[in-house]
Amino acid sequence: MSNIYSWQQEIWQRLTQNTKLQFRCHALLLKGQQGIGKFEFARHLAKTLLCAEPTDANNTNYACNVCQSCGWFEHDGHPNYYQILPEALSGSANETVETVDSVEAAGKPNNAKSKKKTSQQISVDQIRKLTDFVYMSGHQSGYKIILIYPSEMMNHAAANALLKKLEEPPEQVLFILVTHHPQHLLPTILSRCQQITMPAPDVATSMDWLKQQSANDPQVCLSAAGLAPLAALHFGESELFVPHEQFVQQISVPSQLNPIALANAMQQFDLSSIISWLQKWCYDLVSYQTSGKIRYYRYQQIAIKSLAEQVDVQTCIAYSRALYTHQQLSHHPLNARLFLEEILVSYVQAVHR
Repeated sequence: MSNIYSWQQEIWQRLTQNTKLQFRCHALLLKGQQGIGKFEFARHLAKTLLCAEPTDANNTNYACNVCQSCGWFEHDGHPNYYQILPEALSGSANETVETVDSVEAAGKPNNAKSKKKTSQQISVDQIRKLTDFVYMSGHQSGYKIILIYPSEMMNHAAANALLKKLEEPPEQVLFILVTHHPQHLLPTILSRCQQITMPAPDVATSMDWLKQQSANDPQVCLSAAGLAPLAALHFGESELFVPHEQFVQQISVPSQLNPIALANAMQQFDLSSIISWLQKWCYDLVSYQTSGKIRYYRYQQIAIKSLAEQVDVQTCIAYSRALYTHQQLSHHPLNARLFLEEILVSYVQAVHR
């Protein structure tokens, strides 16, 4: 009856169990890990709120998908719905946007041309354009809905402009903010929102869903995507799938790893993704040594167990902290090969005695 993911059914029922779909305030903040379906959930919620004849199944509402309002929404033409995305995502409204902007799922080469790209920020001009929509009468009775995704990408001026609208919103205007990183939003914005933590599926649920989607090697993709199923599905179709497998195979045997050669082979790919793979790998090494558990690379259990027996846990933790700094640097223009060489040489020193 709905396209709500199985791990979202409970939170959907809680939000829509009242027939009038009333909320405690005029702004919702959907927060949670990237790649678990928050954006799709927000769009389904907006569509249901705008639906002229929502269906009622077990005291839970869903958009009917047949009324004129649903038709407008599906064709991105609903007069009472306004969506704000960064320029880099604006052409992906009907795709799985939550994975399109994921650095781990992008699969984009790390070359000079890729540095020159459309804006990743939400600008103040985009927020200012809301004024007419927010304060003019709606096309029909009911909600006027503004969806902002990802809301942490608003620059400072845009965030302040939105705050003014949140302070004194007209009746029947609902803001839906979707964020991967709520800590990056202004505290004053957070305080004006009803915050909803979006559930992430467990590994078994994610694996079942990925198999239903005929995903390419679900276990490998789920590891690379940080256990986020939508990002994993996209990753299996990306240019990073094969390089990721080659990378993991090489770092799993640091005694045979040639940092220079691997850096040369990987320099064309997204640096942030590569560092993320290393971060997850080091997390699993420390986790296995301290608790006997592997969170991400479960399919590499034999290699992790063998390597964890050699690793000094404090040295590995220190290296992981250094990776956090390198992750921040990876988004700036630099010599990719030298950048990776330094990281990989340090990796061998950290984990191989």
